[in-house]
Order: sequence, then C-alpha cells, then structure tokens
Amino acid sequence: MKEVYITKISKFLPNRPISNDEMEEKLGVINGKSSKGRRIVLRNNQIKTRYYAIDDDGNITHNNAQLTKEAIANLCEGTLEPSEIELLSCGTSSPDQILPSHAAMVHGFLKNGNTEINSPSGACCSGMNALKFGYLSVKSEQTKNAVCTGSERTSSWMKSDTFEEELKYLETLEENPILAFNKDFLRWMLSDGAGAFLLESEPKGKQPLKIEWMEGYSYAHELEACMYAGADKLENGFLKPWSEYPSDQWSKKSLFAMKQDVKLLGENILKKGVDSLKQALNKHHLKSTDIDYYLPHISSNFFKEKLYQEMVDQGTEIPWENWFMNLSKVGNVGAASIYIMLDELVDSGKLKKGDKILLSVPESARFAYAYALLTVC
Repeated sequence: MKEVYITKISKFLPNRPISNDEMEEKLGVINGKSSKGRRIVLRNNQIKTRYYAIDDDGNITHNNAQLTKEAIANLCEGTLEPSEIELLSCGTSSPDQILPSHAAMVHGFLKNGNTEINSPSGACCSGMNALKFGYLSVKSEQTKNAVCTGSERTSSWMKSDTFEEELKYLETLEENPILAFNKDFLRWMLSDGAGAFLLESEPKGKQPLKIEWMEGYSYAHELEACMYAGADKLENGFLKPWSEYPSDQWSKKSLFAMKQDVKLLGENILKKGVDSLKQALNKHHLKSTDIDYYLPHISSNFFKEKLYQEMVDQGTEIPWENWFMNLSKVGNVGAASIYIMLDELVDSGKLKKGDKILLSVPESARFAYAYALLTVC
C-alpha cells in the first residue's frame, strides 16, 4: 500500500460575500412578509457573511457542477494538466439534477479527457466520502492521483418561490410550524461554494498533508431522518418520496425544499458525534490531547459550546486553543465546508511539520459522521 498525501488544496466561492442584511433580498421573502425566524437563526449561528451563486441582479451565475469545475481549475493551475487527472471524485448534497451524476457533469465541464469518476451522494459527509474513495484509490495503487471535491449550490433551493405554491393552501404561515421553522430555518444557514484536494502518493508541494486514516459511522439503524429533501416526513417518521406523490403535489407540499427536524437534531447530533469521535480515536489509539488542530464542521456556532461540553462529559476533550473554524466568514457550505476550512488553515501559515490535524464532519440527514487524521509533512 502507498502512503497518500494531500499535495494541493483550492476553493471557489462565487461572486462577493453577502451580509446578513442582504440575505432576504437575494433569496426573496415568503408570502410578502419578512421572516420571523431569520434574526433568531442568525443570532444563534453567528454567520456574518456567505456566498451565493446569484449576481446583484438576481441572476444565477453558476450551477453546482460549474462551481466544482472552477475549484478544480484553481487546483490544477501551475500543478498538473487537467488531462493528467486519473480519478475525479465529487461529493455534494445538492446535485444539479437526479441524472446524470454530479461527477459526470463536472467532468463534462472540465473536458479533460477520459478519466474515472465517482459521485458519492448524501449530505455533508458526501465530501468526505469523495475523499475516502480517492484516498483508497491512490493507496491501493489503482491510480497515481485523485482529485476529490465537496461542493454545494443550495441558494436556488432556498429561494422564496420554492415555498410560494404551498403557501397558497395555508391561510397563515403559523398554521404549519414545520413550514414556518423547519423549512425556514435552513434558509439562513446555507452557502454556495466548492473545494478541491489533489491526492498523490508522494509528498509533493509546499506543505503536503499525509492522510493517516479515515473513518465513518452511521446511526441510521437507530434514528429516523432529520434533514431531507425530495420527500415528505409522515407522523410515524417514515419518509414518503416525491416519486410516490402525484406531480401536482410536488409544489403544493414543497417536496423539493430542504427541511430539518430541529428537535431531532438538537437531541442527537452532539451525543452521536462525540460517541463516533471516541470510537475513531480509540480504534487508532489516539488521545484527544494529541490533536494540534481540530477542524469541526458545524452548521451553527450555537452548537460550538455544547459540542465542547459533550466532549468534556464523555471524557474526550479537545482544548479550545486547538479548534479552527471559519463558519462566520463563509457560512455552512455543506460538503465543501471541510475543504474550505482546511484550505484556510494551510494558507494561515500556522502549520509546522509534525502537526496532527483532525477533520470532523457530521451530517444530520440520518446522523452520519466522518473523520480523517492528517500529519503535516
């Protein structure tokens, strides 16, 4: 087996940063009324700016595959020719269409010749799953290199017209608390963007990062769906997919809007997160105090203190001074967040040889978690 290194990182954030006061202008108001939950959600998540693939005239500037292609173009600049990419592994929770796959569409924009592609589906962990596929490919010498990406273009999912048809069948927004909060909640959390890693079997580049191991855990056998799209959640917790509804119900129920069961989220996301973290550290005989930089992808700063306390309660404390986050500047970019976070850490100039970096990514869809340990070379 070969060793595997991240030899270059890049990102692409579309257009200009959008402030909190500009968000509703970009996404639109629902039913002609400003959101009651917006300020509460923003106060809790402490996001100050985010990026949308929407210009100042309201026009969409990039789809998801185009965002990813731009991140890969930045990755290749001065490093390798796009035609030299042997594997393209692209994760996202917001593909532009059901078929063809996300990676196929990215490959179509790259036009870099014949190459293997891989399209992990899911939510935030899809970016880590894309990384693990590339990691295993290079490690097993199936390929000499791999380009792995995480990306999201959720702004179009959050625009007000996604919900307008459903509102025609409600006298007031308050009639349906799920629409009023669970659907509205995510509108003020999510951001657009893409990140990319180049994986190689030799420690090339200015500051290569060796991937020591990757681990993943799912709790879907215990817990029902928490975040979902393309379905309606029934009272018994069952997800009824869009394909089982008549087409005239798709917009009436805003089936393709992204929703989140915030009660289920609060009860489980941290407990299961620390439980899975302990399993990963114990498996590799690593102490939490051995970690020099902890990069947690969290959707909101509301969870930051609570996550730390859960670590303390479960005996897996990672000191505050070892945490590194950029949520307030770029927002929650889902599958791309961990890529963009690591890119900023590497660019900060803080890293030194031998530092241990732990990447930690949860997804609330049905409670899955992914981890990777890196060593600075």
